[in-house]
Amino acid sequence: MADYQVGDVAGQLFTNTYRDVKIRGKSADSLAPETGSCFDMTKELENDVRPGGHAMLDESKPLPAWDSCTLRHRFKSAKKTPANYTKKGDGDLIKTGMLKQYTPPPAPPSAGAFRKRPNPPNTQFRKFYERNDLPVAVEHKGMKNVIHWKVDVEKLDFHHYLPIFFDGIREKEDPYRFLSVKGVEDMLYKGGSKILPVIPQLIIPIKTALNTRDHEVICITLQLLLKLVDSADLVGEALVPYYRQILPILNLFKNKNLNSGDKIDYSQRQKRCLGELILEALQLFELKGGEDAFINIKYMVPTYESVVNLG
Repeated sequence: MADYQVGDVAGQLFTNTYRDVKIRGKSADSLAPETGSCFDMTKELENDVRPGGHAMLDESKPLPAWDSCTLRHRFKSAKKTPANYTKKGDGDLIKTGMLKQYTPPPAPPSAGAFRKRPNPPNTQFRKFYERNDLPVAVEHKGMKNVIHWKVDVEKLDFHHYLPIFFDGIREKEDPYRFLSVKGVEDMLYKGGSKILPVIPQLIIPIKTALNTRDHEVICITLQLLLKLVDSADLVGEALVPYYRQILPILNLFKNKNLNSGDKIDYSQRQKRCLGELILEALQLFELKGGEDAFINIKYMVPTYESVVNLG
């Protein structure tokens, strides 16, 4: 059985970024334009960008269609005009191939199911933080950064603050990313009975983060989902009615594992292997979701096998 324990997610983000960018010299992911506040250093954000949205199909460009006669994709034949009808004497040119050059059959169009979708920095967390409406700040310490709460976490209004912090987990820029992820961790650790009534308000932020189809954002969301299910009693059962919003993306990426052969892949230990995280999340959903969890998971993820020993 998999290990469902998740460590310090926010602290690991700083470690991964420093190791990959500063030490190994890898290029960081390009950041999206910011919102245009006094803190911003880039161009303003377009108003029509929706997180997790996809571009509509451009019907003006021709797309190859499947031909059941030739069993391959091909473009539709263009309508002939009086100038390009076959004329007398063109038979020899057609036989030699001089009248019409051979073109290879087109490849089937790409669906782009695994492609990253827009993730604009227009989260509610960024908006509230820039207005100084959140009781949090970054506290720099010797070993690692921690979050400084201006009030006790137990006294917070979870109906107001927890959905805001969950909406910020799709941020890719610090300090927004660190504060939102670490804030969610602290609230889940100390929330207790206050977490269960807020579950319906967390579904839309979680679904939006998953719909970005960004590998890094999905890994963060899955780790926080593991912490959410373990945070209080009956939380796993409360998530069962919302599997139709959460599980489609997990079903899409469930086989995203690296086949490294005889090499060592450290992404599983670092919680960066997407397929392994999805398997852990589905197993924990089944264990904590009650008697109706497995049938609902199986409906959305048909290839999932039960982790419970029925024998």
